Amino acid sequence: MTILLSGGNKNGKSGYGQDFAVKLAAGGKLYYVATMIPYDDEDRARVARHIENRAGMGFETIEAGRNIQNVFETADENGTFLIDSTTALLLNEMYPDSHFEEADSEAAARCISGLLEIARRAGNAIFVSDYIYSDAARYDEFTETYRSSLASIDRALAQECDTVIEVCAGNLIVHKGRLP
Repeated sequence: MTILLSGGNKNGKSGYGQDFAVKLAAGGKLYYVATMIPYDDEDRARVARHIENRAGMGFETIEAGRNIQNVFETADENGTFLIDSTTALLLNEMYPDSHFEEADSEAAARCISGLLEIARRAGNAIFVSDYIYSDAARYDEFTETYRSSLASIDRALAQECDTVIEVCAGNLIVHKGRLP
């Protein structure tokens, strides 16, 4: 089963993703694909919270801040993969030197290719993404490029995934498919 979980920041997506992954794995191999490359204390605290939240759940962590398709080099493709998050992955791919000066114009295409490979090869895959592109406000070029790129990734995943779920104020809204 493949699931796209999207919604607002700090809205419970990772927790739901963990619960779905454990259920889908049914005792099989369980991978947490961590895409965030922490840049500051706030990022490090967030990573620590996520590690604490999944303690004892049976996840093997794979650090994959870039080149997401490489997860199969160390993981059993028959396992269950929780990719958290496409949002961080895109940022890392767009701005690999972390200076945020010039976006890599091929980043979204690389992310889509790698994420779809996981969706097609993995026993089960859950993709977590932040829904940051729906408001009507116009932002600077940096932000608009990022939002547009993330939206293209989410569209590709929504088309490929069996289930698409929006997390809104902690509530699950199923737009496609069914809950696991």
